[in-house]
Amino acid sequence: MSHHWVLSAARRQARVVGLAALLVLFGALLGGALPSPLARTATTTRAQDPEGVWEASLEGVHGTSPDVTVRELARVSVPVSQLRVRLSNPFGSAAVEIKDAWIGRPIAPGESQLFPGSNLRLTFAGRPTASIAPGGAVVSDPVAIDVPAQRDVAVSIYAPGGPIDDHTFPPFAYDPPASYISTAGDTARDESARSFPSTPIIPGSTSSTATGYHPGQIWWMDLLSGTAQARGTLVTLGDSITDGYHADGPPGQRWTDVIADRFDAEPAAHRLAVANAGISGNTVSRQPNPYDPTGQCCGPPAPDRLDRDVLSVPGLHTVLLLEGTNDIGGGTNASPAPADRVIDAMKLIIRRVHEHHARIVGATILPMCNPRGSSKEKVRTTVNDWIRHSGAFDAVLDFDAVLRDPTEPAEIIPDLRHDCYHPNAAGDALLGESIPLSVFSAP
Repeated sequence: MSHHWVLSAARRQARVVGLAALLVLFGALLGGALPSPLARTATTTRAQDPEGVWEASLEGVHGTSPDVTVRELARVSVPVSQLRVRLSNPFGSAAVEIKDAWIGRPIAPGESQLFPGSNLRLTFAGRPTASIAPGGAVVSDPVAIDVPAQRDVAVSIYAPGGPIDDHTFPPFAYDPPASYISTAGDTARDESARSFPSTPIIPGSTSSTATGYHPGQIWWMDLLSGTAQARGTLVTLGDSITDGYHADGPPGQRWTDVIADRFDAEPAAHRLAVANAGISGNTVSRQPNPYDPTGQCCGPPAPDRLDRDVLSVPGLHTVLLLEGTNDIGGGTNASPAPADRVIDAMKLIIRRVHEHHARIVGATILPMCNPRGSSKEKVRTTVNDWIRHSGAFDAVLDFDAVLRDPTEPAEIIPDLRHDCYHPNAAGDALLGESIPLSVFSAP
């Protein structure tokens, strides 16, 4: 097991809006940053095994695909020269028949129009079609495609009649991850925007099949991996705080995106790709989901989705776990979880990650506006004390200390929160800036 590093944060003023607060790491920080990661040269490219460079953890099945093409936008976290696309059907009761699939480069962030000549047909074991059995997945053959860091790719899929295994992200901005749903028929090869109207469609809690632009909506595509200028992948496993709920700032600025931006300033030998495995409403412990009795809202509990969403990611180097809010907060469908249930679930995840020869960093649970001395607040502080002091994690990030109000420690600083559970854009930015990248420097 790697060394145990414990990070802590100094007390912060009640109205912090800047990005100056940093966690204290007992160790040296990584070396100096390089210029823009978009300057890609042969000296920084190396032959290596594929690494995960983008992820969208699927959460359930919501409807059946009509006779349309979905063009899905994903922003890769590091420069890549080759990509594979994984399409999955984990929750469907029928097969998804992929009749056509292409990958290309949008002309600008969030656009459906592609650079001329950039759209390339995906194949699966050499064939242009694939069948995804219930509970299964397919991975495309590698495609040579140069994509700079923090730039989009567009994957266009035609699979009419298939169950829609989806992830409906909180639509925090008109920016990837997102999808365009076409007019009728197979338009996957079309590089223009003619077949993909830009009328905004806000889907709410489930997918919509209306023609137009769907911020936050992804069907079937849950992983991009490839030859990347990085030494491995950081997977962030979490709930809506990781998923980006109401990070309503500049496009693509969830706290995980802030980490990715900071990694991009590092040499490739120090850089990790970032794959976001957050699902809104997710729990860390095995229990009925507090918010949805159908089980189609918020993904399986973290231990049950660990293999698919974390351990299967190529190049996995480190897992960052931020979960527990929904377990403790509870909902009408489940009672709040006791501390030992949350801790036992974290222990299970830690053991599985270590068995996979990867590292795992734990983050403390953010304040939730529970009254001081209440049962929920006692559970939160008990779990946080265990995260900080048990030594079970390879390192600890004290997110609670970064965002809690010094005058009301059971609440997030007012200027940094959207609501009692979620940071706002400034809070997300502060979390992302507060993490010393040296916490990920172990081999």
